[in-house]
Amino acid sequence: AALCERIGVPVAIVPVSRLAFKVTTPEDLDLAEAILRARREKGEAGMGRVGIGFDAHPLTEGRELRLGGVVVAHTKGLEGHSDGDVLLHALTDAVLGAAGLGSIGDHFPPSDPAWRGADSARFVERARELAAGKGLVVGNVDAVVIAEAPRIAPHAARIRERVAGLLRIDAGAVSIRGTSTNGLGFLGREEGIAANVIVLLVSNPE
Repeated sequence: AALCERIGVPVAIVPVSRLAFKVTTPEDLDLAEAILRARREKGEAGMGRVGIGFDAHPLTEGRELRLGGVVVAHTKGLEGHSDGDVLLHALTDAVLGAAGLGSIGDHFPPSDPAWRGADSARFVERARELAAGKGLVVGNVDAVVIAEAPRIAPHAARIRERVAGLLRIDAGAVSIRGTSTNGLGFLGREEGIAANVIVLLVSNPE
């Protein structure tokens, strides 16, 4: 850095974790191994923690359809105590599950009038905050919406951006896909919509 300054090259100090040290001597390696060992004992292994979420709601007349925090044009909406957003409900459950923090029903019970008609984005944001309290952040999301109609593909980009914003991660770390049951069951009869979500939580690098 001093040599760069001597020849006029700008030098800046970038704040980083004190644990991001350079391994040079055998003692440095011993220290790095001790830190990793302590993290494993605390359940912070480098592989991360995986959570799975699932939700399904019936379709009903007179409600707008919300999926992934986005209003999707359709003849019916999803019935539910909140806004019925199955994708955000499944996402909330996946984050909470990966962090070992229970389920969406534990934190936002449908018996509580405070959540009547609530925007499900609040559930996702709270789950993210709770996970952050344990030193965990979302690494990536893979979500599948199961519905005969509407088609998810035309709305996937908007949903991906919305979900990424709620989780405060890059949109490239979010996958949103749609599928159908080929006419089988209540989903195939267009009586409802379901969602499966898998979330990877990793240790907060900060």
